Amino acid sequence: MPTDPKAQRRRLDAVREILMEDKAPQDQMELVDRLAERGIVATQSSVSRDLRHLGAVRMEEGYRIPSWIQDEDDQSPFRRVLGFIVKAQAIGPHITLLVTTPGAGNTVAEAIEASEWEDIEGTVAGYSSVLLLTLHKFFQDLVFGRLKHFLDTEYGEGEHEALTVQEKTPGKS
Repeated sequence: MPTDPKAQRRRLDAVREILMEDKAPQDQMELVDRLAERGIVATQSSVSRDLRHLGAVRMEEGYRIPSWIQDEDDQSPFRRVLGFIVKAQAIGPHITLLVTTPGAGNTVAEAIEASEWEDIEGTVAGYSSVLLLTLHKFFQDLVFGRLKHFLDTEYGEGEHEALTVQEKTPGKS
């Protein structure tokens, strides 16, 4: 059943507000209940789509919107180099490879470091690539979420080919 775009926008805005409150919802049904308290009828599946759209992640204290998504007007240095990224790929549980246009590796690495992503321990720049080093698989997943968010913002959701989330298994090509 198609929904009214204004109702969807109102629900999405309410979900964002709830996630920004001090007490984060522990699960999607709690979020449905909190929306109902505001007079907004929602199903678990629509809330699930909203969470995905907002880039929310489930943390120990409940669902949250990461800080790098909260400020849509943020003009971080990374936003200026999005057009140089050709693809991103996990090449291990702690290493992500960004393939860039020829000669842009150093520029992209510098932009990431200037953006001070707290989940990245370091970068290694090549001529047309950047290795992003993280301490845990969890942080690597956050990096992929961030990349997807920025790329969807730049190119429109699903309209880019830059992000390929595939992890290479050691010994396989």
